[in-house]
Amino acid sequence: MYVIATAGHVDHGKSTLVRALTGMEPDRWAEERRRGMTIDLGFAWTRLPSGRQVAFVDVPGHERFATNMLAGVGSVPAVMLVIAADEGWAAQTEDHIRALHALGVSHGVVAVTRTDLAEPGPAVAEATQRLAATSLAGIPAVAVSGATGAGIAGLRTALDQLAAGLADPDPRARVRFWLDRCFTIRGSGTVVTGTLAAGTIRLGDTLELRGRSVTVRGLQCLGAPAAQASGTARVALNLRGVARDDVHRGDVLLSPAAWGRSSVLDVRTAAGVDLPTRLVVHVGSAAVPATVRPLGPPGGDAQRVPAVRLRLAAALPLQVGDRLLLRDPGRRLVLGGAMVLDPAPPALRGRGAARLRAADLLDHPGTPDLEGELSRRGAAAATLLAEIGVAVPDPLPSFAVAAGRWLVAAGLWSRWLDGLAVAVDGGADGGLTDAGVDAADLARALGLPDLSLLAPLLAAARRFEETGGRVRRRGTPVVLRADVATAVAQLAETLRRRPFQAPEQPQLEALGLGARELGAAAAAGTILRLPGNVVLLPDAPGIAVGRLRDLPQPFTMSSARQALDTTRRVAVPLLEYLDTTRATERVDGTLRRVRVSETEAPARTASG
Repeated sequence: MYVIATAGHVDHGKSTLVRALTGMEPDRWAEERRRGMTIDLGFAWTRLPSGRQVAFVDVPGHERFATNMLAGVGSVPAVMLVIAADEGWAAQTEDHIRALHALGVSHGVVAVTRTDLAEPGPAVAEATQRLAATSLAGIPAVAVSGATGAGIAGLRTALDQLAAGLADPDPRARVRFWLDRCFTIRGSGTVVTGTLAAGTIRLGDTLELRGRSVTVRGLQCLGAPAAQASGTARVALNLRGVARDDVHRGDVLLSPAAWGRSSVLDVRTAAGVDLPTRLVVHVGSAAVPATVRPLGPPGGDAQRVPAVRLRLAAALPLQVGDRLLLRDPGRRLVLGGAMVLDPAPPALRGRGAARLRAADLLDHPGTPDLEGELSRRGAAAATLLAEIGVAVPDPLPSFAVAAGRWLVAAGLWSRWLDGLAVAVDGGADGGLTDAGVDAADLARALGLPDLSLLAPLLAAARRFEETGGRVRRRGTPVVLRADVATAVAQLAETLRRRPFQAPEQPQLEALGLGARELGAAAAAGTILRLPGNVVLLPDAPGIAVGRLRDLPQPFTMSSARQALDTTRRVAVPLLEYLDTTRATERVDGTLRRVRVSETEAPARTASG
């Protein structure tokens, strides 16, 4: 199926022409018929001479219904521009062409109507001249009369040729189905319609709608029930799992777990440097308020703004290369189009960050490209790349390295490997030990975007390993620096007298034991670090189990704290540690007991 939007000024005969082409009434709603104009989106379809099926989205021409018009053209790849021979180019004709040009629509045909009332030549010449500077330059023009039928056969042939030149969407693509009508049918429930641009929807499919799951219980294509529909197609869906009041025009049905949602995005726009601070972004059938932040210009060219950052009032599922339309709602004016360059841009931090970002995007091709994304990002999670439309080939090209769930530019990966050796061998922790650095500190020193990247990096380097949260050369013992060893010995002397009186932070700092020093000591096995910065000696768990075994079993937290002569700050993480090592176990939400091995006698119970 091929979907074509009709566009043009009010009362230029769009609905009459669609009726003549299809024999169907596109003005479905009673209000539309009463007023003689298309207020909402109308749909009709026909079969062309070649056998191709074409559906028309008859969008409204009246200026007050501009939002409905934009919903109609947002997902449609081609247009039939209707111009009345007796009136010529008019105000809404210009508005529609401005929107179509902004969205990059380049396939179409001009239908000059009412040729029974006036000669078509002047209208054809004017349309050709006005379209010359737009994305629709050079499209053919056909003279017709919806009233008499003159020229309809020629228009059908031109539409056939137009459809033949349209690209076939990928039926295996992930679904992004923008909703342009939502209503209820008695006995069926919630029904939605829209233009499926790509992918396939089948009966029984589960789709995502604003984070919730809905099921396709019924599907119609061109007014007939169908088992499935593939883009491009006009589709009506009967949904299970959502009430009519919970779904609206501008919502979007998505393949599950296949799309992210963007509220901040970097775009390239031809709208010029005078964009207002606030505008409305149209994409698909959605219209979302947004604020604008210019990113450029790079190189000091004050007249060139290649990219701006948009902050949307509602997050949308977007990918690289999406076309947006920017509109000033106050002036009711289409400002121009924008192309999404990055739906998941980095934060702008520091002076000059916006200008540097503009320079980074200057040569962006506007298409999803793995090499370009890794060049700009350095590293990216595979899920993020998929969400923004970047395909990952198998096998990976030489410019990319797979590292767990991440992809890394090969050049950056090499720099990380070199930096790893320097950091570990040079003691990135300031030489607290002669063999090892804190893993989190190492990740920060290397500039890793995620700590999970450290493990595959160590595996690639081979000669390093991570133990106890510290990285060191394989087979190298951890030896504490002399001053750190002395401080730990002083701590140990205090803890031997009262094993569970863990020092507070000020006491540790007085000994010269900060986070790095404690990490080194834990890696060396001279202390035990528990959550909450609780520091004990390595033999503390064994001593604790001995004391807890003498309690009536099961025991409470309070009785354990008294037996250990400690505070709740220490008792809570210590007992949780004993649970994880299976020295103790929970009986219910508040009680524990010491686990008894097969060689031990049964523990004494609370009843004796």
